[in-house]
Amino acid sequence: MNLLDDLLELINEKYKLAPIDTSEYDGLKVSGMIFDIKAYEAAGLGHVSTMAAKGFLGLMKMDTLIIVPKDIDLPLFSYDRIKAMGKETLIIELYDTCLEKCNLKSLQNIVENKNAFTKYETEGRWYDSIKLPESIGFKGKKKDSEMFDAISLDYLQAFLSVYAEPVTDLEAKSAKSAAYVDGLLWHGGPSTDVFVKSIGKEKTTNLFKDVLF
Repeated sequence: MNLLDDLLELINEKYKLAPIDTSEYDGLKVSGMIFDIKAYEAAGLGHVSTMAAKGFLGLMKMDTLIIVPKDIDLPLFSYDRIKAMGKETLIIELYDTCLEKCNLKSLQNIVENKNAFTKYETEGRWYDSIKLPESIGFKGKKKDSEMFDAISLDYLQAFLSVYAEPVTDLEAKSAKSAAYVDGLLWHGGPSTDVFVKSIGKEKTTNLFKDVLF
């Protein structure tokens, strides 16, 4: 079992996952990488999706997990893990799609306890104003892989344990998430730009709106 499976199992333990048909995107190739894309509805939570990509004779691997809360008022969760040429990168970002302020102190504790790793610094982006300070990004080497796995599991467990009020205005909550996705499609992002260049704006829009988010 790989880490994506472990992360999904953590979600499934609390919010039962029901698979969504993503067969239209089976074997999708983007910039030399082959993607395995899955999506689920998580009862009582919202929408969950994963992407596992491999390329360049197995020298590069990328995993993504996205959680778009709809039923409870948590922020949007985005996990990315990149393994390439013996280097490891871990990025977990939270985006403020909440209707009310959410107490994320338990996540801040995880961030503060991992100062030993080199931080992954991202260039300025349009979404910086809604990216929450509890987001993390680390760079490392192959020897750090197990520790990065542990951080990922701890972080997701803490995220799923955050108390959040049930959403009463589903339309307003959905609009917050949709604004983030529309922003990616109109203003771009590191992975968004790669998809648009490779498969075009229309297919990327369908993938993002129908499957990933």
